[in-house]
Formats: sequence, C-alpha cells, structure tokens
Amino acid sequence: MSRLNITGISLLLLMMACTNQSKEKVKQEDDAILIKTVTVENTDYQPAIQYSGIMASTNEIKQSFKIGGIISRIYVREGEHVRKGELLAELNLTEINAQTEQTAQAVAKSKRDAERVKNLYADTAATLEQLQNVQTQLEVAQENQRIARFNLSFARITALGDGVISKKIANEGEVIAPGSPAFIINNAGRNDWVIRLGVADKDWSRIHIGDPAIINLDAYPGKTWNGIVSKRAESADPYSNTYEIEVKVIPNGDQFAAGLFATVQLSTTRVKGLYALPIEALAEADEKKGFVYVLNPDKQTVRKIPVEIAYINKDKVIISKGLENIREVITDGVSYLTETSHVKWVQ
Repeated sequence: MSRLNITGISLLLLMMACTNQSKEKVKQEDDAILIKTVTVENTDYQPAIQYSGIMASTNEIKQSFKIGGIISRIYVREGEHVRKGELLAELNLTEINAQTEQTAQAVAKSKRDAERVKNLYADTAATLEQLQNVQTQLEVAQENQRIARFNLSFARITALGDGVISKKIANEGEVIAPGSPAFIINNAGRNDWVIRLGVADKDWSRIHIGDPAIINLDAYPGKTWNGIVSKRAESADPYSNTYEIEVKVIPNGDQFAAGLFATVQLSTTRVKGLYALPIEALAEADEKKGFVYVLNPDKQTVRKIPVEIAYINKDKVIISKGLENIREVITDGVSYLTETSHVKWVQ
C-alpha cells in the first residue's frame, strides 16, 4: 500500500474519532442537569420556639380543709367571683362537734379531780405527786380542747382574698382528706399574670430565665403582648413528661382572666457560628442529619456531602457542621442529582 493511501486512512480515522468525541460531548451536554448555586451564608441564629398555654395568676391560692371528712355544702361554682372572708364550703360537723364536746367533758372532769386532790393535799390526805399528776391531766385535757376547737374552725373554707374560682376540685357528699385542695382561686385584681407552658426536653435546654417572648391571645385577635421567661422547671412533669415554663405577661393596662388560651413565641439564646441555606439546597434529611450537593472544580460534576442540621425555620435551613470549607451549594436541580450526574452550571 502506498504511503499516500496510509496517510489518507490515518486522516480519515482521526476525523472519525474527533466526530465521535464531538457527538459524545454533545450527548453529555444534552443529558446535563441544569443547576444553580447559592453562596453559603455565615450567620448567628436566634431560634424562635412556639408553644400554647393557659393564662393564670401568680397569686394562685389552693384552699383546703385542715381536717378530713364528708363535704356537707359547697356554696360557689367555677368561674364565680368571691370576696375575702366569703364562705365557700363546709364539712359535715357531726363528728367534729362530738369530738369538741368530748374534750369539753374531759376538761370538766379534770377540773373536778384537780380540785378534789387539792383539798386532800391540804388535809395531808394526798401526796404532792398525786396533786401534780391531776394538774397535768387538766392541762392535757385543756390542750386537747384547744385542738378540737381549732379543727372546728377549719371545718369551713372561707376565701383568703378577692378572686375567681378557677377550679373546683371537690363536690358535695365526697370524703376529702386533710389538706387536699378543694378550690383553686386566682386573684383577679392584680396584674401578675403568667402563662404556663409544657415544653419538650430539646427546647427546655434552649430556654433560659429572662428570654423575651411575644404573646397572642385568642380573646384579643390581632393584638400582641410582650413577656419574659420568669421560671423554668428543673424536673419533668411525671404525667406529661414535659418541663413547665412560666412566662410573665406585661399587661400594659389590659384586663385578663384566668384560663385564657395563649400562643407564646419564645426568642431563645443566640447561637453563633452557623450557616444559613435556602431549604431547597437540602437534598436529604433525617432528624438532625442531612445532605447537600456542591459543584466540583470541573464545573460538570457534583459531590454529595453530609451536614448537621441545627434548625429549620420556614424557608431556611440552619447548618451547624459540614460547610466549614464550602463557599457554594447547589439549589436548583437538587432533586434530580446523584453523585454520577453531569451538570451544566447556570450562573
């Protein structure tokens, strides 16, 4: 074969190879996924936490009977306004009146015994010890009478101050134990209102006394009040497994009532050294773990990197770890990407 023919074949093969490469390049460009990127934003984030709770007064009083017994009468209902000294409830007094009468009879007998032994002692017919013993018995009987009379005075419940019966716990005819609350009364005349919330443990650790709050009440649509976290429980409620947070309300002259339903937004302590991304940049998420895609230096391929999610707030995702050396992440086209994808970067 002549040298001319060999040269011609070589040129033909070279042209075919270039054509195939061009076709392959065109094919890759046609199959490329269009993407856009966004700059990673360094941020200090102050997460907002929202919970619902009930309005109450800090001047809340739990009133109870000192002694146990059968409840004879209850004179008030839930939601009713009461005045200081007003009779709220009383026990059946049959047993306590009998006990009081017994102590009165014991005192009378002890007095007679003491007088008799005193006369005998004066006639040297009784000893000093006998005299001292009957005098002690008289004193004991008198003290028992004082106890019975004291208990009788607490067989009734009277209001300790002006307020509203926020909860009636006991009913007529029930047997109530000593000290068991029968009523919860809120003082309605003072501006010492709080909202009590039950929060989860993950939020409890973010909330501190003094954190500000924004309060909305269903009773006043469109209106807000400022508040401040005033108490934070150090142990969980055994029934709900939540931690009680108390938010003090700044009323600004408005009138409230116990039991009003409130929504509270808490602004917690600011966290520094985080990264903010649009929510569209998050390819996968599982609780606190997630993944994002970044563009490789060749601008045609991508890689998938793990990140740690701190918070998700509406259209933003706040990342705590994984983006330390990343300047941009992919947003548009994320849902179509894999680690073998070819991409076309649209600036």
